[in-house]
Order: sequence, then C-alpha cells, then structure tokens
Amino acid sequence: MMTLLYIFIGGGLGSLARYGVSKFSEHYFSIQFPIATFISNMVSCIILGLVIYIFKEKINYQSFISPLLLIGFCGGFSTFSTFSNETVQLVTNGQWFWAIANVLISIVTAFSIIYWLKTTN
Repeated sequence: MMTLLYIFIGGGLGSLARYGVSKFSEHYFSIQFPIATFISNMVSCIILGLVIYIFKEKINYQSFISPLLLIGFCGGFSTFSTFSNETVQLVTNGQWFWAIANVLISIVTAFSIIYWLKTTN
C-alpha cells in the first residue's frame, strides 16, 4: 500500500514540475522547437540514469526511492505523449525541419544521457 502512495506523490510532484517547466519555457523561450517537453524529458532521463546507474550502490531499491522517483516522478515529469503530439503538430503545420529535429535531438540526447550515465560508473 505504501508503494502506491509513493507513486502517487512522485507522480503528482513530477506533473507539477512538468507544468512549471512549461510555464518557465513559455516565458523565456519563443522558438518553434518544443523546448519544454524536451527539457522535461531530458531531466527525467538524467534523474532516472543517476538513480539507476550512479547511486545504485547507495540506494536500497526496495525502499521508497524507486516508486517515488523512477515510477512516480519520472513518469509524471516526462511525457512521451506530449512529445508525440507536438511532433505531429509540427508536421501538420508543415514545419518538417522542426519535427525531424525534435525526434532526432530528443531520442539521441535521451539515449546519450542514459548511456553515458550507465558507462561512467
């Protein structure tokens, strides 16, 4: 039962953080690239990679860390559905360059973050 509570809390905090990144990005960036989603997804990769690969020796995965951070927070903070929708919107608006850039930059960067964190420990 506590696991569900940790996921619930982490998911709520991740969703609030995602909203904050969105509002921050709207205020400070005015580009065609969906930067808020990119930032959220990459920070989520960093958190996930740090917890899984860098701190694995220091964290008891049976504790609250995995459900709170990995499942809850990263699940609420990252957003594949928004990434997909924004890419479709770019294509629909004829902004093929930004659509392709979004897919390539997001996937390559996310993969690189996780790979780098895995191989640096």
